[in-house]
Amino acid sequence: MGMRLHVGCAMWTHKAWQGRLLPHPLPTQERLRHYAGWCDAVEGNTTFYATPTPDTVAVWARQTSPDFRFVVKLPKLVTHERRLTDVNAPMRAFLDAIEPLGPRAHALWVQLPGSFGPADVPTLARFLRRLPDTHRCAVEVRHPAFFTDPRAGRELESVLAAVDAEWIPFDTTAFFADPPTSDAERDAWTKKPRLPLRTAALTDRPIVRYLGRDDPDRTVEGWRRWLDITAGWLREGRSPTVFIHTPDNADAPTLARRFHDEVRARVPTLAPLPEPIPVEPTTLF
Repeated sequence: MGMRLHVGCAMWTHKAWQGRLLPHPLPTQERLRHYAGWCDAVEGNTTFYATPTPDTVAVWARQTSPDFRFVVKLPKLVTHERRLTDVNAPMRAFLDAIEPLGPRAHALWVQLPGSFGPADVPTLARFLRRLPDTHRCAVEVRHPAFFTDPRAGRELESVLAAVDAEWIPFDTTAFFADPPTSDAERDAWTKKPRLPLRTAALTDRPIVRYLGRDDPDRTVEGWRRWLDITAGWLREGRSPTVFIHTPDNADAPTLARRFHDEVRARVPTLAPLPEPIPVEPTTLF
């Protein structure tokens, strides 16, 4: 098995992609298959709002190869409402629901609210220790102290390292470098976390979320540091997953592929991405 870098977006269906990157119309149970021709990973953001049925998840699995990566977000009930306490029942339901993904469930994504701070780390430690070791965890924190207070950062790292869990950075530094210029950017300006940059990996499967701008050139300019970091991880034998976001996500799949191409230019032994399924049916005439 050669080196693998997986890239993806925040969703696998988006109005802006219809008829341009993905055929339109496309039945629901075909959308992910077509997206998987562009990217080989996806953020499972929908599971934050509701736990899907195993039947729904089985449809996702059927549309993707076993090496496709889902980073599935834990339900809001678990992370935000109950803050990882007294969550046995919803966690069991969630793990049962995603079982059809099999090896595609690359990581359970524990996205914690901005109010979940250093004092809550023992709660996180307890939660992570109780999870079955059939799943890897990746934790995203948004409390500033984890980034600015070295002791808080070290404590979190040691809790994560104890269970081989990753720390997911959400790099919004390129996005917040200049004031917003569009409605999509203004909307993201009020919603996205503004945190210091973090680039360290804890495990052999780092996961990065990167937010660019509506202007593709600015997005590409802002990810330059990640090209070197990602190439370095690959040379160390790690297998990273990088998610490319922009405020409107209109070109996210093509940008994710471009990121992969640019890393591959540095690491030529990297396995190529799949070929997209053509949008227009090819004919002989």
